[in-house]
Parts: sequence; structure tokens; C-alpha cells
Amino acid sequence: MAEDQIAAVLDAEHEVERVERARVRTLGNVRLRHHDTHEIILVPTPSSDPHDPLNWSQWYKYYMASVICLAMMMCNFLAAGPSIAIVATTMEFFPGSHPGKNPILFASSVAKVSFFFTTTALMQGVGNFFWVPVANKYGRRPSYVFSYFIYTVCAIWLCFDHSYSGFLAGRIIMGFGAGAAETIAPITIADVFFLHERGTVMALYTSFLAVGVSGGMLISGLITIHHNWRVIYQVASALIGAVFLLAFFAFPETAYIRERSIGGEAQTTPGLLPSEKCEVSTSDVERTATPPPATRRSYLDSLKIFHKTLTSESLLKLMVRPLGLICLPPVLWSALVEAVTIGFLVAVTSNIEVAYEQTYHFESWQVGLCFVGAILGSLLGIPAGGQFGDMVADWFTKRNGGIRDPEMRLPAMIPCLIATPLALILYGVGIEHKLHWICPTIGLSLLNFATVQGTNICLVYVIDAYRPVAGEITLAVMGFKSLFGFLLSFYTNTWVVQSGYQNAYGVMAAISAVIILMWVPLYVWGKKIRHATWQWSVISYIHWSDDREVGE
Repeated sequence: MAEDQIAAVLDAEHEVERVERARVRTLGNVRLRHHDTHEIILVPTPSSDPHDPLNWSQWYKYYMASVICLAMMMCNFLAAGPSIAIVATTMEFFPGSHPGKNPILFASSVAKVSFFFTTTALMQGVGNFFWVPVANKYGRRPSYVFSYFIYTVCAIWLCFDHSYSGFLAGRIIMGFGAGAAETIAPITIADVFFLHERGTVMALYTSFLAVGVSGGMLISGLITIHHNWRVIYQVASALIGAVFLLAFFAFPETAYIRERSIGGEAQTTPGLLPSEKCEVSTSDVERTATPPPATRRSYLDSLKIFHKTLTSESLLKLMVRPLGLICLPPVLWSALVEAVTIGFLVAVTSNIEVAYEQTYHFESWQVGLCFVGAILGSLLGIPAGGQFGDMVADWFTKRNGGIRDPEMRLPAMIPCLIATPLALILYGVGIEHKLHWICPTIGLSLLNFATVQGTNICLVYVIDAYRPVAGEITLAVMGFKSLFGFLLSFYTNTWVVQSGYQNAYGVMAAISAVIILMWVPLYVWGKKIRHATWQWSVISYIHWSDDREVGE
């Protein structure tokens, strides 16, 4: 907003009044605006080190965000895209299984081929229980480079493997590598961007997560017009390989260790002498955001895969922590929202070629073109989940005297609450009653909009609430979502056959409305809930150490 100014006050823990000293610190509770001037305070507090990602130029930060979004898009491109040609794929792996000539054999064969996609989706979630702890322990760059190397190798492998068992094994290993960017991206965004900037960038993240599915479907459908379905894997291999090279040669390490304030003194940052420590006072903080000029690392030095260990916590604890975090009500709610938006989108895409072929006699490329609307819906979700969410949270922050609570973002869930059930109803009723093809297609577009808009709001909410463990929070949410998506894609066809499109998607609409509506009690009592549940004995093991703090 035009009237927003960045305050000279950099330390969000700075006490500006006696009443501020008495304020009770809560999880996710932070002063984001100056008490008197209402200027934005930079959170986390940047150091004076030019190597600190928070001190990078704005254009370079958004370059990093672009690479992250590209990696995000490609991680789902090959995972979901080829499912648009599931009929042709089935007929190649199981000769004689034709939907018209032998429907019984075809139905059983499709169920086997669907394992190519469901197991990939499952491994995308499960694999992150390895990649995220590695990213938290050893850095973001090793996780990006090695995961995308595995992804690239498997994509090339799948171009040539013609056996069912070998192809399935390749898809499973591919899923292990493909999912890393999905969960590491929010940690990287938190490394590079300040708190007041993250909503917009996270909206780009969730948008490209959805665009990866829609774009993969669209491009894969167009390829099948004049080429065999295997060409999808050849094109994807080239694109994934390009992202791998970009990550290796042009994506530096973003993790940065910053020390917390201790004993009322401002943090000591790398490059500062003890005499240069900033003292806390009740007046404006004297320190500014301008770092002193210094020599940056060489390009060759930035290419090192491993720089240093980031935390003394064990890998075991880092792997176990997400299992404990999912027990926290805000995290569980966020995971459920992801499940009923992304999970139900998986249900639609896993069934869409069969539904459109039976109802409208569409070919694969025609079904793929329907995803143009899905891409538009995802793009519209960027401002609705990013800028709109930031505006809502900032409005409540100003009313609260400049103090930001994570729950102040939750009223921005209203568009998702309306769009998700409406989208599922339009799709189910449209297919069931053979309405014009635009009806379920609008439903598909609305569902993509709701996925980007709603998942961004709830994910930023829980990251704000538990910022020092943003990686494990994202892993808990995304891991649960992947398991739910696997179950849905596995049982969707059976559910639809037994209940019909209208009833099946009507139930999904009701479930989604109830879960998303839970933002209301979280908005009212969320702070109390977070504090009460943080004291649970079962949660005590997952409490993080000081070296996991990011400077708030």
C-alpha cells in the first residue's frame, strides 16, 4: 500500500512503552508496526552481513521466488500430467484391454495403471519426511539439487522402460525426488522474505503448485493429438533437466543462522564487533536496514553443495517433530483444508478423462484444453490468497495497535469457503445430469481458485504461528495432504460408480464446507488454543531449540 513505510525500527522485540513491556508474548505474536508511527517493522531483524538473504536486493529475491515457483510447477508436471492419457497408457501396457471391446478387462487394467499416479502422489508426501530434515540440518541447496537429480534421472528412465513393474518402480522413485520442492519452498521463502512480504510470495507458491497439475494436463493433452503418450515423458525430461541445471548453477544456499536476543540485548549478528551491539531503549531503535559494503562470496563458492550444519538437533528429532505437530489443532485444521481442496482436486483430475469421455465423448486433448480455465482460476487465486490475505491481516494489525497475531489472516478464508463447495457441486451435478461441458469446467476452475486462495491463507497462518519450525509445519500439512490425496485417487472411481457423480461430489462439498468453516472458532479462540495445546506433555518432545529460531 502506498502509505506503508518501512520503519527505522528493525527489532520486533523492541519495547517502546511500559505497556509494551507488560505484553504477554505468545506463539506467533509479534509487533509488526511501530507503536507511534504505524510504520512496518522488518521481521525477522536483518543482520549487517551482506550474505544474509534478507539483505539481498529485491529483484534478486524475486528471481529466487521465480526459480522456486518453476521448481514447484515442474514437481507436479510429470507427477499428474500423463494421467490425461490413462486410456492409451492402459491399452499399451495391457494389450487387449479396450474400453469398447472388453470393458471388464479394461476396468481392471485401468485400476493397475492408476498405481503409476497414486504411488507417485504418495511418495511425494512420504519422501519429504527425509528431504525436509535434510534441508533443516544441512541446507536448502543440497535438498534441491539431489532431489531434482533423482527426478531428472527417473524421468529419462521412464522414457524407455516398457515393462509394467519397471515403469511402476520408476514412478515410485520419481515421486520420492519430485516432492521435495513442494515442501522446502516455504522454508526458502521464509529465509529470503520478511514477514510482511510472505503472504504474496506464498500465494505464488500455492498457485504454481496448482498450475503444475493443470499445466501438465493441458500440455500432455496437446502432445497426444499427434504423438504417442510417451512423448509426454520426453518433453518433461527436458524441462525437468533444465530446472535441475538452473538449481545447480544459479540457486545459492538461502539458510542463514541468526542469533536471538538474549538478556534484553539485541542480537549479535555475524560481522558485528561486540562494541557494535545495539542496546534496547524505550526510544526508536537506532539501527537501520542498510548493511555496510562488503565483498560477496565468489560464484564458485556459491556452487558448493554443502556449506555447514545448521542445527545441533538430531535428524531423528527433525523427522519425528512433524508427527507431533500434526496433533496441534491449528496445524491439523490447515492439513484438513489442504486435504479437502487439493485432495478433492486430485479426486477430480484422477477421474476427469473417464468422466468427460463418457459424458461428452471428449478426446484426451479436448479434456486437456478444459484445464485452461483451471490455470486461470489458479492465477486469480494469487491476489485473492496473497495481497487480499495481507490486506486483511494488516487491517486487523492496525486496529490492534500494530501487534500481529496469526489469526488476523483467517477472515480471508471466506472466498475459499464459498468457492470450494460450489465448485464440487457444479462438477458433480454437471457430469451427472449431462449439462453443458462448461458447467463442470467452471467447477474445475473454481476448485483451482479455491485451492490456491484457501491453502495459501491457512498455510501462511500456521507458519506465522510456528515460524521457527516452518519446514516441519509444511511437512506435517503436506504429508497429511498427500496421504489423503492418495486415498481419494485410489477410491474415487469406485465411489462414483456406487453413488453417482452428484451424490459423491455433493458429500465432498459438504465435508469441505464444514472443515473450512472451522476458521471461525480458530479466529475467536485460536491464541488460547495454541497456548493450551503447546503445554501438552505429548508435544514437549517437539519443542525446538534456540538455534532453530530465525530472529523474531
